[in-house]
Amino acid sequence: MMLHRQASSDLRPCKNGKYRALIPILCGAFALFILTTVPFSFPLESSTAAAAAAVFRSQIFASGNLSILSVIPCDLAVGDWIPNPNPNAALPYTNDTCWAIHEHLNCLKYGRPVDGFLRWRWRPDGCELPAFNPAQFLELMRHKAFAFVGDNIARNHVQSLICLLSKLEYPIDVSPSRDEHFKKWKYMSYNFTMSFLWTTHLVRSEESTTGGTYNLYLDEFDESWTSQMGGLDYLVISSGQWFLHPMFFHENRRVVGCHDCFLNNVTELGIYHGYRKAFRTAFKAILRSESYKGITYMRSFSPAHFENGLWNQGGNCLRTEPFRSKDSALEGMNLELYMTQMEEFRRAEREGRKKGLKFRLLDTTQAMWLRPDGHPSKYGHWPEENVSLYNDCVHWCLPGPIDIWSDFLLHMLKMEGIRSAQERVQYDHETELNQR
Repeated sequence: MMLHRQASSDLRPCKNGKYRALIPILCGAFALFILTTVPFSFPLESSTAAAAAAVFRSQIFASGNLSILSVIPCDLAVGDWIPNPNPNAALPYTNDTCWAIHEHLNCLKYGRPVDGFLRWRWRPDGCELPAFNPAQFLELMRHKAFAFVGDNIARNHVQSLICLLSKLEYPIDVSPSRDEHFKKWKYMSYNFTMSFLWTTHLVRSEESTTGGTYNLYLDEFDESWTSQMGGLDYLVISSGQWFLHPMFFHENRRVVGCHDCFLNNVTELGIYHGYRKAFRTAFKAILRSESYKGITYMRSFSPAHFENGLWNQGGNCLRTEPFRSKDSALEGMNLELYMTQMEEFRRAEREGRKKGLKFRLLDTTQAMWLRPDGHPSKYGHWPEENVSLYNDCVHWCLPGPIDIWSDFLLHMLKMEGIRSAQERVQYDHETELNQR
């Protein structure tokens, strides 16, 4: 089962009898109410962008459920996929309307039927999650810099977000080089830059010359991304599937153990040791940075769904509907990896609070565990093609369930003001208690 987290609040009266926690919360709620009812007016540089914006201007900060009641805690991570009440609604994008979809994620192109896997929406327990609104997101990102740090799945998310935003504006590629592992785009009308920074294991790592085995330097930063944090306003960090490979673990410049190396003279420490230490070191890089003061989101583990064999042993994902939460719980390795992430995230969150740095949890694991039908499977290539991952049950179709990650992200961005106010109240109260 997933962890249920309850937002903490202090509603005890102050000396003057007022409920101090409610003041900033209600102020934040009032500000959000104004945003939901008063339309924005903003300049756009191109006629195309202006025409597109006209369609969305009336929707900016006006999609449902963003009202004063939004201060009530709602755990987006726990819920169920339900049939879309409007099954004939147009898709937010398709492979014909978005150029950002990589071939192996282009399930519609390779014959996957639209009906079924695209006709579900995520409903958290006890609340409603508004659909992604590109105008809201881009307005919030005006004059901001956002980066996604991670592996193939992080890039999967970036492509999904670009496609969702393409309904309003396409970005310009302003990447510093032709390296596809390090990309940067700019939304000119909003002066918003979005980057993708590649890392397989979050820490410095090297693939062995024989291939398939990795050397992980668990106490060393991966400077390919840590050196590019300066000036970012937001960062989403994630990692997962690459830790399933055989690995040698290095600390203090010596081998301390391994995962699946099967050598008598090397201690088998297991996958979770490397996973824990990698996240701890990555968070340490963020906490120690002098140039990065933004908000850090940790996106939780994205599970694979191979059945009847491993990825290279005929395994596949042929289900056509989501699991129900009451019928399928996260367990085994997936649960252990998730819990390891949570423990290291909470550690970083505590340290960040001391330094005035914000860490936020983008908890998508249960939602994605319940979607075994959302992977490309055999629809990532033509049937006659010779490919290394024949049945892909790791990555996610575009469009597909992964689009919900941007729904989560946008909702959290909109709630940031209220959450920050709550945290300030809690911090002030704790400080007052410590001074007594």
